Amino acid sequence: MQSHDEKGTGMTEKTPGRPRDAAVSRKLKDTALRLVRDKGYDTVPISAIIAEAGVSRQSLYNRWSTKAELVLDAFYDDSFTRVAQPLPRPDHRGALATFLADIFAHLAENGAALRSLIAAAQADETFRVAFHDRFVAPREEIVTQLLHEAQAAGELPPGRDPELLSAFVHGAFWYRLLNGQTLDDTWARRIADGVFGP
Repeated sequence: MQSHDEKGTGMTEKTPGRPRDAAVSRKLKDTALRLVRDKGYDTVPISAIIAEAGVSRQSLYNRWSTKAELVLDAFYDDSFTRVAQPLPRPDHRGALATFLADIFAHLAENGAALRSLIAAAQADETFRVAFHDRFVAPREEIVTQLLHEAQAAGELPPGRDPELLSAFVHGAFWYRLLNGQTLDDTWARRIADGVFGP
């Protein structure tokens, strides 16, 4: 059975049966991440991940039901250990710019792989939903919450819509990612300035 973590952010490894060896899980995630980065999602069969990791097929299926679940868990772990949530602070504009700059630094390494995941999601509805729940929604929630806090602090005018602004923020960087355009600290600051105004 697929389970959900305590924060409701998406899939976690299956838990029935004896405790799983954390080292095997880590090896499978690291291998999946590296192969998909190097070759793209569609061109990496699950057999290649198993062979490269040096584990049995059953070891993988004891933990994940599909390649999609494994790959999304691997990318989720990698991104959310390296991209910190913006901490509450008086300068919400700066917090948004810093958060986006951290995301962009991660995308500089994983941009091509994420484009391959997005492409795969267009052909597979189940994978599309999982990708949205694991990757898109958590970041939208973080930015939307930050903008609500900025509004409560008086940094964002009361008439602005945090949900709509969050959609604009993500549209601005997903568009550039899909088109292979530069995502850097300057672009992060420009997005934050566009949200908060002069």
